[in-house]
Amino acid sequence: MSVRKLKAITPAQRFRIVNNFDGLSKKAPEKSLTKGKSKSGGRNNSGRMTMRFIGGGHKQKYRIVDFKRNKEGVAEVISIEYDPNRTAFLALVEYEDGERRYVIAQNGLSVGQKISSGDDVSVDVGNASKIKNIPLGTIISCIELRPGQGAILARSAGSYAQLIAKEGKFATLKMPSGEIRLILVECMATIGAVSNSDHQLEVSGKAGRSRWKGRRPRTRSMVMNPVDHPMGGGEGRATGGIPRNKNGIPAKGYKTRKKKKASNKYIIQRRKK
Repeated sequence: MSVRKLKAITPAQRFRIVNNFDGLSKKAPEKSLTKGKSKSGGRNNSGRMTMRFIGGGHKQKYRIVDFKRNKEGVAEVISIEYDPNRTAFLALVEYEDGERRYVIAQNGLSVGQKISSGDDVSVDVGNASKIKNIPLGTIISCIELRPGQGAILARSAGSYAQLIAKEGKFATLKMPSGEIRLILVECMATIGAVSNSDHQLEVSGKAGRSRWKGRRPRTRSMVMNPVDHPMGGGEGRATGGIPRNKNGIPAKGYKTRKKKKASNKYIIQRRKK
């Protein structure tokens, strides 16, 4: 994928950097793998606003994605599609028995390519296998944290982890954040980095594009009144004191992770600050 800068024919387009979407297939989403997506406007089931600055936005359909990759066999990539619910692209694959599924597309995956999942797959982009079957040094993504749970790690655009070592029932992975941690070798992972790595280069260009995504204007805490926020009030441009959220919990360096969390023993090295 590549990005391009638009000509400044309007103020919004002066800084706009868009994705070319040159590798995507021009087709509607698979109807059997989509369902309606309702909007909450930031309200919970009793109608109270629990998330601020949410509302509006374009209507979207949710694509049902196969994060488990538990169906063994060879599948052919029919199309590479855009998904409004995530930064990565999706690949629509069809198995030999005719079943179709959406999977997260990896960088380099193209229409007509064959991918497979199981214990005896080759080390090719898009193939999924247990970590114990993947060679050391391999770039992997869409990683499970517990066997059979489905991929929850390294799923966003351009992200990947590297398999550093294997010893006993654990493998050592370097995560996208820089954290080095242990993960069970029975967990599934997909070979290759996630697609749409140029997503970080995109520039929105105008506030209206955020409204299309359902994001309303966010009010700075410093300009609020003391009754509305701990950092509100004061004369002129007051600093607001220690940066903290609406509940008074400090931000910028305050650690919220529990010191006795059970998974601490699996983290060898914390992410870079």
